[in-house]
Amino acid sequence: MAFIRRDWTPQAADEWTKEDLIASILSPLAYVALTLGIALSLLAMPVGYVTLALGIALMIAMLWVIDPKLRTISTEYEKKQKAYLEELEKNQRWEEK
Repeated sequence: MAFIRRDWTPQAADEWTKEDLIASILSPLAYVALTLGIALSLLAMPVGYVTLALGIALMIAMLWVIDPKLRTISTEYEKKQKAYLEELEKNQRWEEK
C-alpha cells in the first residue's frame, strides 16, 4: 500500500484523512516560501532563488497529494448539482402547465 492514496471513492474522499493533514501542512509552508522567495529574488539575493524553487516544489507536492481527492469530490458534487437542476427544471415545468 502506498503512503499517499491516489484512488478515492466519493464517500472516502469526503472524510478527513492523512492526505488532508499533509496538504494543510505543505500549504502554508509553500505560500511562505513562495512569498519570501519572490521578495528575495527581486532583491537579487541567491537565497531568494533557492527559496523560490523550494516554494514551487512544495506547491507541486501539495497539489500532487490533494488533487485526486479534490477531483473525486468535485465530480460527485457536479453529479448532485446536475440531478438537483434537473429536478428543479421538472418542477418549474409542472408549475407552468
